[in-house]
Amino acid sequence: MDHRNSIGRIVYSNLKDKIMQEKIVILGAGESGCGTALLAIKKGWEVFVSDQGIISQSSKNTFDDLGIEWEEETHSLNKMQDAQYIMKSPGIPPNTPLLQSLKAYNIPVISEIEFASKFTNATLIGITGSNGKTTTAMMTYQILEDAGFDVALAGNIGNSFAKEVAENDRQFYVLEISSFQLDDIVDFAPHIGVITNITPDHLDRYDDDFTVYLKSKLRITENQTHRDFLLFNGEDPELSAAVDNIVTNATLHEFGGLNKKINTTYIEKDNILIETQKNKTMINSVEFPLRGRHNLLNAMAASTIAHLLDVSKETIRESLLHFKGAPHRLEPVLKIQNIRYINDSKATNVNAVYFALESMSAPTVWIVGGVDKGNDYEMLYPLVREKVKAIICLGVDNHKIINAFQSITDLMVETQSMKEAVMIAHKIAEKNDNVLLSPACASFDLFQNYEDRGEQFKQAIREL
Repeated sequence: MDHRNSIGRIVYSNLKDKIMQEKIVILGAGESGCGTALLAIKKGWEVFVSDQGIISQSSKNTFDDLGIEWEEETHSLNKMQDAQYIMKSPGIPPNTPLLQSLKAYNIPVISEIEFASKFTNATLIGITGSNGKTTTAMMTYQILEDAGFDVALAGNIGNSFAKEVAENDRQFYVLEISSFQLDDIVDFAPHIGVITNITPDHLDRYDDDFTVYLKSKLRITENQTHRDFLLFNGEDPELSAAVDNIVTNATLHEFGGLNKKINTTYIEKDNILIETQKNKTMINSVEFPLRGRHNLLNAMAASTIAHLLDVSKETIRESLLHFKGAPHRLEPVLKIQNIRYINDSKATNVNAVYFALESMSAPTVWIVGGVDKGNDYEMLYPLVREKVKAIICLGVDNHKIINAFQSITDLMVETQSMKEAVMIAHKIAEKNDNVLLSPACASFDLFQNYEDRGEQFKQAIREL
């Protein structure tokens, strides 16, 4: 599978210099689609929005107010053939029949981050990875805001990048970026690119080929120059090996590893040490509120970003001391009858669950399941044996989870609703136990998204 768009590179490279009106077709009327439409219309472009699903009424009203033509529950190919650019929402796979049909017209397919980047001169910080990118992005944003930067948090968190550029362009953007968004870049190049880690995820989208997925994540650096930086997790062997073999113009900076390269960030006696060719900075981390090695790695990445932007170590430390974690990521909910309920709904892959189980210090009733994305559960076996007293499967199809863990745990229950799962967990759990929702799967079989899943979990707990 080739996710590059060679046509786009030729046609699109001089977009900033174009004066004449262009037409852009936007596929998908979600957050990225609406943001792109808003930015395009503001820049004088003709816009056509097409969504195979149902468009929300608020989005329809916005499109109507702006004079944007739209359609829902269909795709009209005849209205797309004269477009100069197609903006594809990240959730649309590249092999859909519509996109295959559009290939005949040689129309470049681009992502929202590609389009938005052409209309801002801001310094871009792009954060990607299988896990930890939300927390790292939030930490980075908090530090920069505390330091007085004119900064916005966008991408897969908060507003879309395009909407932020359209409504209130800033000097700095912290962008959480998925592999799906990187698949359709052409010239997009963050000043600081970050890869938090690489573990098998979304393999159903990448022909069940981890190498293809890995290459997709590495695209964050392909357009960087010698003035830019690529930060990567040195504790991730797959990622470290991949970085060693890529061609990039960016300055490499490792965090978390023990290689002590020229540019590295590591832990020494409860201090974060940041070493570059120019200087060395030490930040005391002993009082950081978020526990677990994975959060320390996130803090190392965020601290390094801030350091590269000349934020003082005092500001970095104070900001991290007061940082609160992302919703639905190891989020404490309630303690009932000395049983702790923990919402980790954002853990949609095996590696995220590994971090969650690793942090459990008491016997745990684990709620798991949803839409499998090509998961291999073997890495969880030791932690499940050590920490999990019961597994509650929550999904339409649980056979893969059952097959993976039935010989490891003594108690496994299948459920079809969050309320049922929480009630059973409450009956199984004993004093000082944990009940952990950490699904390892996508949510779309029973829930709208991982946020909906997490909120239903919290509501079911409140109703106990």
